Formats: sequence, C-alpha cells, structure tokens
Amino acid sequence: MSRNLLRNPCGEEDLEFWELMENGGNGWTVEDMPGDCGHDFYNDEVKKYFATSFEWCSKKQVINLLEEDYSTEKLDTQPEVTVEDWYSSRTDCGCEYQLAVYLLNDNHEVIQEFKPELVVLDPEKDDCSWQQIKYTFSVYGPGMRFISFEHGGKDIKYWDGWFGVRVTGSSVTINL
Repeated sequence: MSRNLLRNPCGEEDLEFWELMENGGNGWTVEDMPGDCGHDFYNDEVKKYFATSFEWCSKKQVINLLEEDYSTEKLDTQPEVTVEDWYSSRTDCGCEYQLAVYLLNDNHEVIQEFKPELVVLDPEKDDCSWQQIKYTFSVYGPGMRFISFEHGGKDIKYWDGWFGVRVTGSSVTINL
C-alpha cells in the first residue's frame, strides 16, 4: 500500500507541518471528532479534524519528492498521484470549501493542477456529513519534483468562532 506523503493529515499534532496561508477570523483550530453539531467520521481511528473560522482560512504542505526518497528516474515515469480529502460542515452553519493540488517541477512551476470549483455546504439543503473528494493525476509529463496540497474555507454566516468547513483525512500517495 502506498504511504501518505502528507504529515499530520488529521490534526493529531495540532497544526504542525502545515503552512498557514490564510488564517482569517479566529484562525484555524483542531477539534475532537465529531465536534459540536458534527457527524461521526467513517473511520474510528480518525479522532480529530481541522476547523475554519468566519473569514478565509487555508493551509498547505509542499512535498519534496526527492527528500521522500523518490528518484528522478522513477518520477519521470509519471507514476499516478492520488490525492484525497474529507470535508464537512456543522449542522447549524453552512460553509465554503476549496481544494487545490499542484504537481510542480524543480522550479516550482505547475506541471498539472487539480482545483475543483468551490463547494458550498448548506445545512438547509445538505446533510453536512463527511464527504470525500478524490482525484488521480496521470500522464502529466516528466519533471515532477514537488506536490503542493492546499485546502481551506470559511463559514457562510460570519459567526465568531469555528463554524466553517472541517477537514481531515487528507492524503497524497504515489502509486509506484
């Protein structure tokens, strides 16, 4: 089985290893599953999640694949790269969620990207349970040396606290 190249994907180490790109409102926090007005996660081993606030919050990790012991020869065979993220909203407040993943070359230039449209969750229309987003990169050309994984969001009611999107279970795997 391929290993997850993201460190601290579920908040067990607070915000360690994540670069905070935007930390609006009350900023990022880590909460225990299922949290206030939350849903249980499908995997009992996941005990925590990251939560956003009333202004945009985003965080990222840039994975240096050479430091993760992948050779340039192996990387240039264009192995499939699978990214996964889980997100949900509270049952009392809607939220926005965004994911952006970039395959980068030596100069951190984008080779290929996966940036789906902004997701809006509304408790009046959605059940707000945990939802998975998953994508596999393939046939992107040689030269990948880094992978940038960034996600975030905010609440849609501008409530003080952490009523925005919740994220956990993030992963980036290379299928060699």
